[in-house]
Amino acid sequence: MEKIPVRYHVLHETFYDYGSPVSLSQQQLHLSPRVLAWQQIEEQRIEIVPQPSWRRDGQDAFGNPVTWIAFHAPHDSLRISSAMTIAITPHLPENLETSLPWETVRDRLAYDSAPPLPEDLDAARFLFESAHVRIKHELAAYAADCFPPDTPLLVGAQALMAKIFREFKFDPEATTVSTPIMEVLEKKRGVCQDFAHLMIACLRALGLAARYVSGYLLTRPPPGKPRLIGADASHAWVSVYAPGFAGGDWVDFDPTNNLLPNTEHITVAIGRDFGDISPLRGIILGGGGAEPEVEVTVTPLDEEEPPVVAEALPETAASGVAESETAEPGAVAPESAEPGMDEPEIAASPEESPQVGSVAA
Repeated sequence: MEKIPVRYHVLHETFYDYGSPVSLSQQQLHLSPRVLAWQQIEEQRIEIVPQPSWRRDGQDAFGNPVTWIAFHAPHDSLRISSAMTIAITPHLPENLETSLPWETVRDRLAYDSAPPLPEDLDAARFLFESAHVRIKHELAAYAADCFPPDTPLLVGAQALMAKIFREFKFDPEATTVSTPIMEVLEKKRGVCQDFAHLMIACLRALGLAARYVSGYLLTRPPPGKPRLIGADASHAWVSVYAPGFAGGDWVDFDPTNNLLPNTEHITVAIGRDFGDISPLRGIILGGGGAEPEVEVTVTPLDEEEPPVVAEALPETAASGVAESETAEPGAVAPESAEPGMDEPEIAASPEESPQVGSVAA
């Protein structure tokens, strides 16, 4: 039977009011979605006001689209708008029990003298500790009951996802983007970023490869209520390496909502953890340390019209300018309050939607 894609319009807006002029700024943007077998981008643009002095679009080390920008003239505000139209084909994996036993995959990824397969070598990047993901015996112990001997890898991953969903409470006040994973394990509270990092850490502690996925999650308003512009959320979930699985070598799991992502999850980027693919990250010289305002709106095009942006951005903002020399190393220093770094967490209320997300994705 033919699978019918679901089409969405996504608008992600970030606004900084610095309070005082910023003389120099450099930023890295992960706001453009990946092209995947089940995800096709019909239209996508990033508009920036004021126009940057320098802009370059390319890919990072993980194959994610990325935009680098620099400002060499004083400015007291920054508005970045990412808009896209995207189609998601149903791709829910089936027959998880046909995946290889988890010990087989663990042993296949373990170092030995034999040359690794190319796909295993690529997956090995997601085996080790990273800035937000620790590998500890306590994490392996937490996941151990989900992986009895000879358990199919994806069946164990699904059990671990369900365990985190069952034992942890979604609480946007409990953590920040820098909360250590062991503290999350102790408190058993957090947001989607924390639950994704925890699940990844547990899998890596067992010798399995797992990566962090950032993107968008469709949230639905209460019955009879209109969709609120800006009320949706960026989101984070997990992708597990399952070589030889009929549904693909990488299979996604959403521990925040205890489900396998399908047509309501829109993938933007993949990395070892949040630090690799923060939506907006950079350094500035000057400014008053103001926090950004972030709004995300995900609109199903088969159900609704996309929102009208209240304040249209100039056409010239999308084009960028001719390349110029970037600032001298050391000329731009991080602001103590880190304006222009990671976007803050904004959670969708569980009472308003059966799914939960967070902007710190």
